[in-house]
Amino acid sequence: MASSPYLPYNASQMLIGEVTVCYSPEMITSSGIWQGNNPLDYTFPTFILNLTLALFVNRFLIFVLKPLRQPRVIADIIGGIMLGPSVLGSSAYIEAKFFPPQSLLVLDVIANTGLLFYVFLVGVEMDITVVRRTGKKSLMIALCGMISSFMVGALSSLTMKGMNQVRGETNSGIFVLFIALSQAVTVFPVLAQILTELKLLNSDLGKIALSSGVINDASAWLLLAMAVALTKGGASSWLTLTVIVANVSFVCFCIFIIKPAICWVDQNTPEGEDFNEVHMSLILIGVMVSGFIATSLGSHSIFGAFVYGLIIPTGRLGSTILEKLQDFVSGLLLPLYYVKSGLRTNLHTIDISNTWLVLFPIIFFAAAAKVGATLLVSMFYQIPFHEGVTLGLLMNAKGLTDISVLNAGKRNKVLSDQAFAIMVVVSVVTTAIITPAITAFYKPGRHFVSYKRRTIQRSKLEAELRMLVCIHTSRNVPTMINLLEATHPSRKSPICIYALNLVELTGRTSAMLVVHGTARQSGHQAVLNRTQNQSDQIMSAFENFEKNTGGVCIQPLTVISPYPTMHEDICNLAEDKHVAFIILPFHKQLTVDGGMEVTNPAYRTMNQNVLANAPCSVGILVDKGFSGSTKVVSSTGQATSQIIVLFFGGLDDREALSYAKRMLEHPVITLTVIRFVPGQHAFRSTIDQQGSNGQGSLTVITDTERAKQLDEEVLNDFKSENLNRRVVYEEKVVNNGEETLAAIRSIENIYDLYIVGRRQNMDSPLTAGLNDWSECLELGIVGDILASPDFALPGSVLVVQQYVGENTQVEKLVTPDSPSRHNDIFSILNVHHRIPRQVKLGNS
Repeated sequence: MASSPYLPYNASQMLIGEVTVCYSPEMITSSGIWQGNNPLDYTFPTFILNLTLALFVNRFLIFVLKPLRQPRVIADIIGGIMLGPSVLGSSAYIEAKFFPPQSLLVLDVIANTGLLFYVFLVGVEMDITVVRRTGKKSLMIALCGMISSFMVGALSSLTMKGMNQVRGETNSGIFVLFIALSQAVTVFPVLAQILTELKLLNSDLGKIALSSGVINDASAWLLLAMAVALTKGGASSWLTLTVIVANVSFVCFCIFIIKPAICWVDQNTPEGEDFNEVHMSLILIGVMVSGFIATSLGSHSIFGAFVYGLIIPTGRLGSTILEKLQDFVSGLLLPLYYVKSGLRTNLHTIDISNTWLVLFPIIFFAAAAKVGATLLVSMFYQIPFHEGVTLGLLMNAKGLTDISVLNAGKRNKVLSDQAFAIMVVVSVVTTAIITPAITAFYKPGRHFVSYKRRTIQRSKLEAELRMLVCIHTSRNVPTMINLLEATHPSRKSPICIYALNLVELTGRTSAMLVVHGTARQSGHQAVLNRTQNQSDQIMSAFENFEKNTGGVCIQPLTVISPYPTMHEDICNLAEDKHVAFIILPFHKQLTVDGGMEVTNPAYRTMNQNVLANAPCSVGILVDKGFSGSTKVVSSTGQATSQIIVLFFGGLDDREALSYAKRMLEHPVITLTVIRFVPGQHAFRSTIDQQGSNGQGSLTVITDTERAKQLDEEVLNDFKSENLNRRVVYEEKVVNNGEETLAAIRSIENIYDLYIVGRRQNMDSPLTAGLNDWSECLELGIVGDILASPDFALPGSVLVVQQYVGENTQVEKLVTPDSPSRHNDIFSILNVHHRIPRQVKLGNS
């Protein structure tokens, strides 16, 4: 008998596994070491230590495994094993001090509470109607994969029924059921994490896999409830049938009684208001009540929580619940469940010479069966071979569900210690090899048809212009829509706009690319967790713009992705949709006092990555209020917008002018073009002088005369085409950067929008010295000046970068003299991989 050294007269007993432990209800908290008490002899301090160890090991393993692109569940399971008897717990001293038997009751209760709420959240997050969008394809893949692996797992378990060290104390049929079910499982949250890591979440393959995972995971929880019912029913078929009927009645009660009541709460809470605290408390209490009822009816408590989560309506209520609970449950409570599983996992019980060598090939065939069945279904639906194999590998994602199956089997003495340890290892190995296997096997090529109109300058006015507009928050919407309206879509010059709402992925399983229009047509309201309401508002604004404007087609989308890789989704979508122009919001926003404050530093990094990798032209919009409030009234009484282009020369300025020409088609737009021309006393670039003094700088040399000729051709064409229109053309002669800055300051403050190219020649005398004061290199020299709060201009600024392709001349770019900024410039521009063959890269 294991017991605490302090046992008062009112000590009680509890049974933990095979050990009867004496404990004292009064020994919960310690009086402190100053009173001679050892905190580890008391329940609560010991639990705090257990929790701290679990979180520390978990976070450390997540950090270590992150470069290997492993899902978080691998770190969770390995962390639990490390704290168990396999590693740290193999020392009797450590086990007695850190995980004494009297502390396991509290750990077990808290861990199961965390599991209960996590499974409830999985049910809330699952959207069964997502299957409708992929049709029977996902259903057949899920069912065939599950049935095939279940049958192979069952056949393999029959070959082990004589191995007493592996099979538990129950009959072989129940043993076969648990082994087979653990092999048939596909865990939806783990699958979503793997798809996110592989950047397949937004692909057609990812959508099919995610839908199939939802079906498989939901089916697995239901089968687990039946397996527990069969276990508790024992040899009595009547008792087993009674348990199943009772649980089916519970499901019907939840669907027809509880769900309408919860929907009533959701529908009677006004938009924009928080849900009543009493209602939210009752809903959360329902999780515990559902678990209690399921346990009382002979099933597993998590079955009740899962069914209860499924009946929570999608939308605001589901988003609010996830907002309040997910971080706490997933980050704090759930790791304890894996610790509890790890304490039951003793790898030393595995007989390597006998059992392991027999089981591993059998488990391999179970995984191979799922891959084979998935491949056959994929071929039937004309999915390519390599994608079918990849789907099969993804369907082998395991984690929480199969661990729960194994724990249920261990607790009900279906599985022995050896079988439990082996199956846990198999779960880890199977899940861990998915990402490397897919990375090695599946090489998704770019299936996009090459398109030529990657710039506005090369897009014909009468042809459709495709634009990708990125939105972070609803605050970006008014100016973006007014900019699109000023672009003047019409039947003769149509514009297709992909409105992309950018949402950060915070480690949750709901990452997906949602086509809003398709979702609504199918009667499905996409679940976007906490951002759903804002996303709907943003998309409604763009839909209203489409209804009130002719010649424009709006395709609203939402991408949920981590900020460090969000640019990949943007660039892939731009190439997939043959977009010619991407518009990004600036990472700063206007404050009440006229200053500019940073909204999110991650926006800036994302913008820089898009500029470096975009397959088309890119514009960054600095929002200073290009909306109805900034429009002036002409002498005719008609509202007009004043737009100005600052032209210094170069491919980006030519692109900016091409975009402004489209705006000129709008009847209320007045366009001013100011060309900056070097004067007779313009000095040569100080960069060249620094190069002659031995201070070498990285230079890209091209034919500047050809660039000047292109500038002249574009300007001459512009003046000849718009001679009698609402155009003001002006040339300002400047000799150096100071005169350029003074000339910009002299421009009247009447313009609603300033359009400027991003990359001016940095060795040009027109901008010499100005780059030393630049704070935001992604805006270029002039764009940064216009966006600066010190430069009091009321109008918004659009900074344009033209796509640099294989057949496009690259202007001369010279980095600043500071070595630390050499890397910054080229990490942002990233032009070295797109430099034509005739361009030389070297040091001057």
